[in-house]
Amino acid sequence: MRVAVLRPGIVVATALFGLFSLSVCGQEPAPTPVVVQPGAPGKPSRTLPPSTRATLPPSSPADVQFMQGMIMHHAQAVEMTDLIESNTKNKELRSLGARISHSQSDEIKFMKRWLAARGEPMAEAMHEMAAMPGMDMSSHPKETTELMPGMLTAKQMAALKKAKGDEFDQLFLTGMVQHHNGALIMVKELFDTAGAGQDAELFNFATDVDSGQRAEIRIMQTMLGEKP
Repeated sequence: MRVAVLRPGIVVATALFGLFSLSVCGQEPAPTPVVVQPGAPGKPSRTLPPSTRATLPPSSPADVQFMQGMIMHHAQAVEMTDLIESNTKNKELRSLGARISHSQSDEIKFMKRWLAARGEPMAEAMHEMAAMPGMDMSSHPKETTELMPGMLTAKQMAALKKAKGDEFDQLFLTGMVQHHNGALIMVKELFDTAGAGQDAELFNFATDVDSGQRAEIRIMQTMLGEKP
């Protein structure tokens, strides 16, 4: 009888001990995260305070200017594609225009997010200047073209808006080739600037712009009957 009593007691005690252990384990605080900063080549790593927060890498002024300028550059390309529906029935051109409009609209959103994350303006100053009395930017095509390589002048845009059918197709394709070549110049100038283009997001974006617009230039040259 004594053995029979002791065994249940041992079982109960063991069960209670297990429950106690689980409750104690459940109350243990979560481990404090360890933030380690890798050292430079040949230098040891450093352990930083737990309150350390990740920060964006510093951007070059050329990076910011590139993004601001490319937003305006892309905006004109989208404006050009908006004319396709009413000015031509060329299905091949409509397909190309939809591709350009979609990709560049998405890229404009990315560039605006990139600038906003760094507290930089969206390059709306020129649009505001254009709306001011006595500041008609169309009267300064030379300055505008120099600021943004490849952009169509006010005269070129006016001719494109008036053209229909085959004439529109020709003007659109030659104008967009010019426009895309300007974007390639902007990318080259970015990477030719010391200290610029080091941000990983910007580097990937700029190289995508370069490769994507080179591919579209080849398509448009083929449509124009030119040799790429």
